[in-house]
Amino acid sequence: MRNLTRRALLLGTGAVVGGLATRSLTPRNPSMAGIVPVMPGADAHLLNDASGLSETPVFSHTTLSQTTADDQVAALQALLKAADGRAVNIGAARHSMGGQAIPRDGLALTFAGGTLDLDSAALTCRVSAGMRWAAVIAALDPLGFSPKVMQSNNDFGVAATFSVNAHGWAVPHGPMGSTVRSLDMVLPDGSQVTASRATNADLFRAAMGGYGLIGLITALEIEVLPNQRLTPTFSELPAADFAPAFKTAVADPRVSMAYGRLNVDRARFFQDALLITYRATEDQSDLPPAAGSGFASKMSRQIFRAQLGNEPAKRLRWGVETRVGPTIAAASTRNALFNEPVITLDDRDPARTDILHEYFVAPEAFPGFLQACAEVIPQSYQELLNVTLRYVAADPDAMLSYAPVPRIAAVMLFSQEMTARAEADMARMTQSLIDRVLDIGGSYYLPYRLHATGTQFARAYPGATAFAAQKRALDPRLILRNALWDKYLEAL
Repeated sequence: MRNLTRRALLLGTGAVVGGLATRSLTPRNPSMAGIVPVMPGADAHLLNDASGLSETPVFSHTTLSQTTADDQVAALQALLKAADGRAVNIGAARHSMGGQAIPRDGLALTFAGGTLDLDSAALTCRVSAGMRWAAVIAALDPLGFSPKVMQSNNDFGVAATFSVNAHGWAVPHGPMGSTVRSLDMVLPDGSQVTASRATNADLFRAAMGGYGLIGLITALEIEVLPNQRLTPTFSELPAADFAPAFKTAVADPRVSMAYGRLNVDRARFFQDALLITYRATEDQSDLPPAAGSGFASKMSRQIFRAQLGNEPAKRLRWGVETRVGPTIAAASTRNALFNEPVITLDDRDPARTDILHEYFVAPEAFPGFLQACAEVIPQSYQELLNVTLRYVAADPDAMLSYAPVPRIAAVMLFSQEMTARAEADMARMTQSLIDRVLDIGGSYYLPYRLHATGTQFARAYPGATAFAAQKRALDPRLILRNALWDKYLEAL
């Protein structure tokens, strides 16, 4: 039991996030993901993302493997020169869900590989932009260190995490960007800059959660912590009491990781909660390597996926999480808890797709959030399979901040039919939820389906107008573009 992962323990966590998706980019059919020629000899290709619903034509798609830093910069400068008025966008795993990492009719670039240099005295490391978190953990783990904050899965690129302002479940921290000391970028005009909170601070604030619209990030200096062996504690409680209990847990300096769950069984919909906290054990010697998903973690998929249209299976899962889980819980290292891929719970159903929502509300507004969800979600025919609750400290840095004050993040995983009817229903439900969340002072997350209206976007992100103005001043030719810019920001 010593290597029992968080996902295996809780029998299907629903993956993710703070950011981003619960699917791999493995295509359902040859035209659903990756690059597919439109016709023999044509220059156009199609790119998709984790939703399987964002198939978009791009002029070209290039994968840039890490070589030297100078070679990387030269390659990016050449790409910008070759754009010839076309959009440019850089990505890693492309696990977003609405084309946020896809430049329509433009030049798509994927980063792969990279290097990591640790400064153990400063508790920082310098990481190549395209390096995946799995590789970061593999490099840090033998040295006894761990990322201070990362997404809850290891598939994503480090710069991509910064660019979507993703958070994790380490507490009491803000988004991963709060742990970035500085970054190197190639700007749209081809110049190189280093940005931090002290140098080029305006660029730093715009690039944090800027979805690649400000510059092409090449490297980041991020904070790390010593790896630790942690042991979990479980508390089942009424959902209405979750927020104060969560605040108390996060304020405990002994708690270094924490998250929650909500019961999605329709008979007890959003009425029951589970709070899981992790504290360091007294014995920190001989930490085991950070293994990935084991057999039990993979088997958890069976119960998780059995919930689809099956209320008894949802009740079974809740019972296993709240009653069986605590009896088999064992200590695990920080890195092992982080070291999970999204593929573990992939749906493998060509007729359906996993769609994520995420909403951010202040703890005192959490009861209103529960009420809104209980009134809106059951009126749709979407299948809600999981809700994970995380804490996000206030983020004063990002221009497009979703947490100007400390907030509880609610990550929801829906299973959606791959039909026009289901997409229309999802859009209607999403807009209803966003309105209700905005009315209680909350916000929603941007890497998912682009169902929010322009008015809702402006209400949730009041810094968007200033962000768009700064982007236009920096990039007057609008070289760096994506679907997020096209739908919401271009008109500002």
